[in-house]
Amino acid sequence: MEPIPILLFAKAPVPGQVKTRLLPTLGAEGAAQLAEKLAEASIVAAGASGVGPVSLWGMPDCSHPFFARMAESHGVELCRQEGADLGERMDRALGCVLRRHPAALLAGTDLCRPTPQLFRDAAAILATGTAEATLVPSLDGGYVLIGLRRRCPELFSGLDWGTGGVCGETLGRMCRLGLSCGLMPVERDLDTPADYAEWMRHQPEPPGGVRRA
Repeated sequence: MEPIPILLFAKAPVPGQVKTRLLPTLGAEGAAQLAEKLAEASIVAAGASGVGPVSLWGMPDCSHPFFARMAESHGVELCRQEGADLGERMDRALGCVLRRHPAALLAGTDLCRPTPQLFRDAAAILATGTAEATLVPSLDGGYVLIGLRRRCPELFSGLDWGTGGVCGETLGRMCRLGLSCGLMPVERDLDTPADYAEWMRHQPEPPGGVRRA
């Protein structure tokens, strides 16, 4: 299979500016640390998938020390997100990569349980030619990953990002554009206290028999 680049979008983990819905639960520092942990887990899973080169796209830029650590530790290329809103930033990033590659995957870095197989399965849909796009819906009605074989700005413009209708609207646009899509199983982002509680249920117990409150 020809390599398919993986683009990972991450916001700089500045305390008080990331995972804001978890601030009452974790505090500003704790929420920022969680954002870093989730992002690194996605980077590790993407790299382990063997699908293709992994790039980390920072917002508002890549000046935060976290990005340099990820580049040094995991060999990811650092790029800056550019655009007025999330849709424009996604379209520009994908457009940049699709000029040089026949397909690309773009994912966020908020997944509760990112796995190498997730990226392999998404890449396989595009590589086999069975579909021109692939989409991984999220439990909250958005999506956590999109893959394309060609640039399609219409999929990203004018969407009400962060609402529960994003995935459905995107699938509707794909249908109207005649863009065949391989839809993958639903995954869960970690954004809310309920997401955090579910994520904690699957974390290893601390050493020494200490149990969480």
